[in-house]
Amino acid sequence: MQKQNILLLKNMPNAHQKKNINKLIIVAALGYFVDIYDLLLFGVERFDSLNDILPEQYPGISESVKKSLNLIYGKLLLNWQMAGMLFGGIFWGILGDKKGRLSVLFGSILVYSIANILNGMVHSTDSYMVLRFISGFGLAGELGAGITLVSESMSKERRGYGTMIVATVGVFGAVVAGFMGEVITNWRYSFFLGGGMGLALLLLRIGVFESGMFHAVKSESNIKKGNILQLFANKHSITKYLCIIFVTVPVWYVMGTLVLFSPELSEMMGLPEKSISAGKSIMYAYAGITVGDIASGLISQLLKSRKKAFAIFLSLTVLGVVLYFMYGGVSVSVFYSIVAFIGFATGYWAVFISTASELFGTNIRATATTTAPNFVRASTILISLLLSLVISVLDVDKLLATKITGAIIIGLGFIALYFLEETFGKDLNYVEE
Repeated sequence: MQKQNILLLKNMPNAHQKKNINKLIIVAALGYFVDIYDLLLFGVERFDSLNDILPEQYPGISESVKKSLNLIYGKLLLNWQMAGMLFGGIFWGILGDKKGRLSVLFGSILVYSIANILNGMVHSTDSYMVLRFISGFGLAGELGAGITLVSESMSKERRGYGTMIVATVGVFGAVVAGFMGEVITNWRYSFFLGGGMGLALLLLRIGVFESGMFHAVKSESNIKKGNILQLFANKHSITKYLCIIFVTVPVWYVMGTLVLFSPELSEMMGLPEKSISAGKSIMYAYAGITVGDIASGLISQLLKSRKKAFAIFLSLTVLGVVLYFMYGGVSVSVFYSIVAFIGFATGYWAVFISTASELFGTNIRATATTTAPNFVRASTILISLLLSLVISVLDVDKLLATKITGAIIIGLGFIALYFLEETFGKDLNYVEE
């Protein structure tokens, strides 16, 4: 794809950007913090919320049936949330390239904040599904817009540090979500808190500047902006886009399967029933991810390579998954320790979002940076379908099917890494034609 450098320095408010870059990073980081808090909140409160709602919906339901339905609806609700993120990623990404990054930051947080507050009032699985879809739709815009702003406002040598800070502070929101899930006894209050934090963040966004690169492109009427078809315009673009997605899907296999459904999987591996809490698993996993994001971000900067950082942490993910299935059933403490390690191993999200923002030109960057993370998250739906397919075709139990599914997903991740373009130090001052 041809590149056209049309962004002159005089068109970019560099002095203004340098003066406000710290505020931009703080706002983007706190925005992602609330984003992750709300994204993982369902996983933390899934068990308690459904245990509360299902008896209302099905009076006289037995404990065994309620347990079975909890798992079934848990997967269904997660898929609805991820479907919302899939559609939301496309919508907010295109909006970010056509109308600006800030419009996405304000709009997305307003949508998911209101949806989460309403989520605390549900009394049926139908309304629960609708609000998880709307919440996911809103959550889809936060990360891409924030990272695009940070990437376009910092130098090519140092922007990796900015995205590392945003990712690290952001994923800590999951730790807080897990902790609050243990502290707050009423699951409805957790959703109220998440929505309230989001609305409070709107005040912090006042005064945040728009990207100078976007301003320069916006004034050029002959340049196509936010055309998602440009991501699939030719073999080179398709390869770049699919590789950055598939190299990161193993993260969501770990988070959306091994961690989110840890109570059921740990029981299959021999631990006592109810000995493992999904909230605690999420808390320990994301504590590991927080450290992992710092480490992967620093390693990519020190090695001056995004691909080498991917290779290191994808290899650690393999080790973590092996440990999970081999020793996860030894004891509760061992299980949580492995979950923390596997969280660290999948802590290459900071490198992922940096690379996603560096792969494409300014006129399509927000679309690429916003849709890629949400396609990764929405891969939960495909992973769930793949898991069911493995069970039915190979006629194996769920635990073995989960192992086989993981091997397939991680194998695809290494293939994608091989073909992935190196983006460290790449000049972002161009557009796609």
